[in-house]
Amino acid sequence: MRLIPIIGLEIHLRLKTQSKMFCACPNVDDAAPINTSICHVCTGQPGALPAVNQEAVRLGVRAGLALNCRIPSEAHFDRKNYFYPDLPKGYQISQFDHPICIDGEVWIEVPGQEKPRDTIRIGITRAHLEEDAAKNIHDGASNSTLVDFNRAGAPLLEIVTEPDFRSPLEAKTFLQELQAIMRTAGVSLADMEKGYMRCDANVSLLEIGEDNMPLQAGYNPKIEIKNLNSFRSVERALAYEIERQEGLYKKGETPQGATRGWDENQGQTFEQRLKETFADYRYFPEPDLQPLALEKIAQEERGRLPELPAASRKRLHDEWGFSADDARVLVGNGWLDFTDAVMGELGGWLESSDRSDKSAGDLLAERKMKLAKLASGWLTSKLAGLLVQKNMALAETKISPENFAEFLHLIETGKINSANAQKLLAIMVETGKDPSHIMEENHLGQMSDPAALTKIVSDLLAQNPDQVKEIAGGKVALIKWFVGVVMKSTEGRANPESAEQEIKRQLGM
Repeated sequence: MRLIPIIGLEIHLRLKTQSKMFCACPNVDDAAPINTSICHVCTGQPGALPAVNQEAVRLGVRAGLALNCRIPSEAHFDRKNYFYPDLPKGYQISQFDHPICIDGEVWIEVPGQEKPRDTIRIGITRAHLEEDAAKNIHDGASNSTLVDFNRAGAPLLEIVTEPDFRSPLEAKTFLQELQAIMRTAGVSLADMEKGYMRCDANVSLLEIGEDNMPLQAGYNPKIEIKNLNSFRSVERALAYEIERQEGLYKKGETPQGATRGWDENQGQTFEQRLKETFADYRYFPEPDLQPLALEKIAQEERGRLPELPAASRKRLHDEWGFSADDARVLVGNGWLDFTDAVMGELGGWLESSDRSDKSAGDLLAERKMKLAKLASGWLTSKLAGLLVQKNMALAETKISPENFAEFLHLIETGKINSANAQKLLAIMVETGKDPSHIMEENHLGQMSDPAALTKIVSDLLAQNPDQVKEIAGGKVALIKWFVGVVMKSTEGRANPESAEQEIKRQLGM
């Protein structure tokens, strides 16, 4: 029996609005004091009437456009009925048969997967607006459950994909791309660890033949894994569930449709309840809210869409030659604007210093690619590493794009070596000062006086006659030792290549 996973995702995004979905209460995060952002509407008091947050509607439409969805001319709200302690009204205001967005698609590149599934299309079935439930707080000491209503009524966009994923890695990659898209579009913070993006994953297995075609009509009952709150959890939970279902099939059993939770510590899923159907929710039109007219909003929001991550990555590659991996890191970390500004500064310097002869165009392109490689290394590795050590975001540093471009210029022109450049960068992160001034004040620049290097090497050779004899006897590896001593004695200011050449010259090699 050959089985392949069939995976679909349902993602809840908390929209980036000032107030809740249907009332004026502040849209606070979970760090706010318990039950301090509540009113008669979001706690479901009798007679309280909802009013639609127009900014949430705009953000929902913008999200749909970013996902290449079709925006209908009109959308309706519905009541989704079920009882749970964190649902104060006994129903959730959501959208059912007339959602705000339908029929979209996202293309993703899946690193590490072979063709043809290294680049795949993920269909977006729909995206709809709804309100969040409250938050249950389980108190083990008193064996009781308390409810924080701050989150009740928070504006959500639920995105439902087609079952187009065939591996846990594909699901994780899509979520990372979705996070980048939503952040770029200004729709949501989309932070999974903070609950701004939550994922339910649906998975079943399908038997296929030697020709990779299904041996059955339709899909098997799906298992839904609820409330996954990190990319790692999504990948691990799906991998575990696929293995668990494979084990059942091998024993001649067929998994039954159910809702399961994920235990991060145990690394396994656990059954919560049987899967509900649409009929169980008794959807019916929300009588207190008018339909949403979307045509004008869609037209306005289409003009507000920024360049999206896939286009940004392609531009970084096409314009500068950034590798696909480096472009993905820079765009995914929110460093695109900073990178654009840095490369703009470097590009202006390159063009102003370029020759006007026949080979100028080729020379400029070659130097641009070298600068992109230099910039990506210092951005994605050195600067990013420093920020992680200091627990800082790029926006919290005092480094301007102009100063970082000047910093790279110093390295590219050989005015400072790599070791001292790292010291200089650490000072820049703390102070934001001009790199040339820091280099001069801290004596970090490359030695420019050949006579000084000649004397330093001469003195070192005289002070270490035994090592000189060993080199003469064939132990040439000691030349590197002398280079290290030169670098130490000059506090890293000597050019190591120049130092090695001078050592060999004075040894007559």
